[in-house]
Amino acid sequence: MQNEVNRRKFITNITKGVGSAVILSSPLVSFASGFLRTPVTVGEVMDLFKKEVSHEMGTDTVDTLKAGNRDIVVTGIVTTMFATIEVIRKTIALGANFIIAHEPTFYNHRDETQWLENDEVYRYKADLLKQHNIAVWRNHDYIHSAKLDGVMEGVADQLEWKKYQEENQVIYNLPAITLKAMISHLKSKLHIQTVRYIGNLDQLCKKILLLPGAAGGTTQIKKISTMKPDVLVCGEISEWETAEYVRDARAKGQQLSLVVLGHIASEEPGSVFMAQWLKEKFPQIKTSHIPAGNSLSFL
Repeated sequence: MQNEVNRRKFITNITKGVGSAVILSSPLVSFASGFLRTPVTVGEVMDLFKKEVSHEMGTDTVDTLKAGNRDIVVTGIVTTMFATIEVIRKTIALGANFIIAHEPTFYNHRDETQWLENDEVYRYKADLLKQHNIAVWRNHDYIHSAKLDGVMEGVADQLEWKKYQEENQVIYNLPAITLKAMISHLKSKLHIQTVRYIGNLDQLCKKILLLPGAAGGTTQIKKISTMKPDVLVCGEISEWETAEYVRDARAKGQQLSLVVLGHIASEEPGSVFMAQWLKEKFPQIKTSHIPAGNSLSFL
């Protein structure tokens, strides 16, 4: 109670000196949650999430700012898979100025832009971000390297599979379900129109190997070989690698199926996870998740 009295006296004294209207409209302070709050910068948000990783990431990480700078005072945050032009426009409409994307902004893994300097699409996008003073941070390596992989946590939560999860985060032991029913569940929970698959739709599936994103054919095949799942559910494949391995495994008599969700759909829940983390750590900042959606359409 005494602290509350002192706080009110402090506020009263300030408002007498400079005027309450000036204080309340100042971007430097707010009274969210009953406390005086100082501005939060882009760098402070980044640094706090980096503490979720117990080891040094090193200079080789792709998790760098793609636009803006660390000193920008955050007015709102958007999480997404890709900072597309559409997502940027929605960010502007929300009055936000910080986008945390999981994947590249400028069409290559390291967001190298020298080769794009004369490209009109790149220039439009880069200028749009600069014009509205929007910072874009890629959070890929850090979220995957957190104490619990944030993408895996987000996917498991959205699929309602966390209670079936083993310690390694990639194996799920489900009650017996047909491949057809499991595909229906995946499509419903992850908001996917179509998937690609190999297998007998009537096959009963229990042990699921879940590898969102693009783990690569060698990793996918090695995990199939050692973990012996009924089904590999993954984000994307090279058709000439994992798909051919599964085809040969089935020809050998192995009851192995494959479901390919698509890269974006398989990892989008990680950006939902990130939004929830931000809301818990920075409740005074409006945080929104904007799905990037699939760039491809299907006939």
